[in-house]
Amino acid sequence: MPLVAGVDSSTQSCKVVVLDASSGQVVRQGRAAHPEGTSVDPAAWWEALTRAVHEAGGLDDVAAIGVAGQQHGMVCLDESGNVVRDALLWNDTRSAGAARDLVGELGGGAAWATAVGSVPLASFTVSKVRWLAEHEPDHARRTAAVCLPHDWLTWRLLGRSSPAGLPLERLTTDRGDASGTGYWSPFTESYRYDLLELAMGSRPAVPRVLGPAEAAGEAGGLLVAAGTGDNMAAALGLGLRPGDVVVSIGTSGTAFAVADRPGADPGGLVAGFADATGRFLPLVCTLNAARVLEAAAAMLGTDLARLDSLALSAPGGADGLVLVPYLEGERTPNLPDATGSLHGLTLRTATPGHLARATVEGLLCHLADALEALPVKGERVLLIGGGAGSRAVREIAPAVFGRPVAVPAPQEYVARGAARQAAWALSGASEPPDWPTPGTTEHEAAPEPAVRDRYRQVLGL
Repeated sequence: MPLVAGVDSSTQSCKVVVLDASSGQVVRQGRAAHPEGTSVDPAAWWEALTRAVHEAGGLDDVAAIGVAGQQHGMVCLDESGNVVRDALLWNDTRSAGAARDLVGELGGGAAWATAVGSVPLASFTVSKVRWLAEHEPDHARRTAAVCLPHDWLTWRLLGRSSPAGLPLERLTTDRGDASGTGYWSPFTESYRYDLLELAMGSRPAVPRVLGPAEAAGEAGGLLVAAGTGDNMAAALGLGLRPGDVVVSIGTSGTAFAVADRPGADPGGLVAGFADATGRFLPLVCTLNAARVLEAAAAMLGTDLARLDSLALSAPGGADGLVLVPYLEGERTPNLPDATGSLHGLTLRTATPGHLARATVEGLLCHLADALEALPVKGERVLLIGGGAGSRAVREIAPAVFGRPVAVPAPQEYVARGAARQAAWALSGASEPPDWPTPGTTEHEAAPEPAVRDRYRQVLGL
């Protein structure tokens, strides 16, 4: 049977998974690190992809490939297809002021939500484009096209067998990732060029939006699928259906669900994204997630496994010690300049166990707020991402969320979703291939509303 490959080009690394197109069974995989920082030369993504492909055994026997990438980032290209400046990533908050200005210029959050389903924050591409126009006008004038990380990698893949590369006209994206730009509407399924021009003062080229099963093209016998954003790919990799609710704990934290109709939240907490199948993906994203656990482990001079043990050794509620985990600013709520804070520190709570417990509970309370904002309320929560590997997170989450938590078997679900999309494009079918649903482990605990009550109290301080 043919093989397909899926790429997860995330903030911290690139993962490549090769699977059987008919069964979804993993055959081999590879991984390579990305450089740190919130502003990155896209060439580093290509180098990491090349290394990860090599580690995964190459693509010679692969029939199709799909690329999923971190959402929102801004890649600027000149007329010759050269990168104008380092890409600004989703977690670069320098564009916070630009986002506030754009919201006001269109008449407020409700106007943006009605136009594109989301209210711009610092993370959105439209905000970064405005920042570029205001702070780097020479770069803005050189910019002939703006695209997203997954768009750029797909374009590079298509041009890998062409010494001269590809023209800008061959740039493509999909509806899922396009819906995170702030200038593509899930209501009309089209670009809002007026909003792009409002942001930049000009109208650079943008990628052509492909349908869910449409291919971007072929390169040396390898079919290249449309690709999508990382959250959309995760939903596809999990085989989500309308009504399913997911919390993902990676570099960012996300809570999302599959819906049949687009939504609009004028308050800006919920982004009204499209998904990779023709449906929609209301989503709440936080800047702070798994790295909060890493930071706490570093503070305590230990590792994540020991942090788990410490957290589970302390009482629920950590005797009133609360961590507000805004370590890198925050986008939900929109507080780009915020810092983390610790409340309730006493002689009794000044122990490693209490700090570990407060860290896990603070992170989960933060994600519970995101979960609560979604318009879709599921009976249980699917917990994925690197943070789901924490035993303390898995065991404490049901108490904080107030409902059962199911943890799918560990897999690279973003890369799996990109591969499933590639298999769909290869098949020419009307629906993606019916790969087996991953098995899950179920976790239940008595709800502890006092934990969230205390968290809400300190948020108001």
